[in-house]
Amino acid sequence: MKFFLNIIISILILNCNSNAEPKIQILTGVKGNKGSFEKVLNLVVKTSLEDFDTSYYLNNRQIEKTHKFLEKDPLGEYNIRVELKKGDKIFKKNIIYTLLSHKPPKLYKYEIVNIYSHDIEAYTQGLEFDGEDLYESTGLNGKSTLRKVNYKTGEIIENKKLDDAFFGEGITLINDKIIQLTWKSLKGFVYRKTNLEMIKSFPYFDSKEGWGLCNDGNKLYKSDGSENIWILNPNDFKEESRIQVVTNKSALRKINELEWVSGKIYANTYQFQKDVVVIINPVTGSVDGVIDFSGLKEKVKQHTKLNVLNGIAYHKKRKTLFVTGKNWNKMFEVKILSKD
Repeated sequence: MKFFLNIIISILILNCNSNAEPKIQILTGVKGNKGSFEKVLNLVVKTSLEDFDTSYYLNNRQIEKTHKFLEKDPLGEYNIRVELKKGDKIFKKNIIYTLLSHKPPKLYKYEIVNIYSHDIEAYTQGLEFDGEDLYESTGLNGKSTLRKVNYKTGEIIENKKLDDAFFGEGITLINDKIIQLTWKSLKGFVYRKTNLEMIKSFPYFDSKEGWGLCNDGNKLYKSDGSENIWILNPNDFKEESRIQVVTNKSALRKINELEWVSGKIYANTYQFQKDVVVIINPVTGSVDGVIDFSGLKEKVKQHTKLNVLNGIAYHKKRKTLFVTGKNWNKMFEVKILSKD
């Protein structure tokens, strides 16, 4: 009886082992699974499975086991999947590979051209010029506004208060409309530029929060506090694609206020422990430059509500940047200079 019991147990163990998922490990040949387009993927599969066929996929597109990224490829995270086929069974394994920028960002500094008054009560979230007219979005529940400002005097010309339920965020102007984001309400607003009259609202889709906003004349670019910048259709506000903001070392998260400047995206970010603006390639997501704004915050009134640098507006005619911060009593017109 004991002999037959052992045979039954052995058969059960063999059946369990045959149905068990095999151990699968994917090696890319690149240290840490992070590298630039100059690194070549040499995919190797280590597994306990025997006699199988292997297929390789990059973001659901089938590739060869040796794969080279191109310089124009978008940066950020890619999903690598291998499928091992044995008979009528397919076993899958996924890993994440991060495509980094192939060069470090160029470093820039600033030179103050002019200093202007700024509403110290403004929790600045968005800033943008339309000719000589400056528009500003401010945040905080119960205090959020959309306003038109005389940048030379700091006077508020028009002021549109948001409902207390909304936390105002970034803005941009396109097709004689002002587009304003809100933070966690999954909703943005569209206004007439002429009188700040609200026309309609629109929902968010895959991007769950609203942070910064800019446009290139055709598309909207929206940040949501992550490393993603979403590219939106300006007519229906649907997210058509995205880029991931990446340096030569890692992805940058907490991308905030955005401004379109001469074909690049300038962005505030909370990534660093100091006030900086990063310059982003809107096609690949590469951080091409970093502007160090150290010392600027010390030039404004120091008080308990004083917060971080936030707000970038490009004056096309003067070819200068206007920058301020949350609850700053000053706005600075600056020129950007190379640190080299």
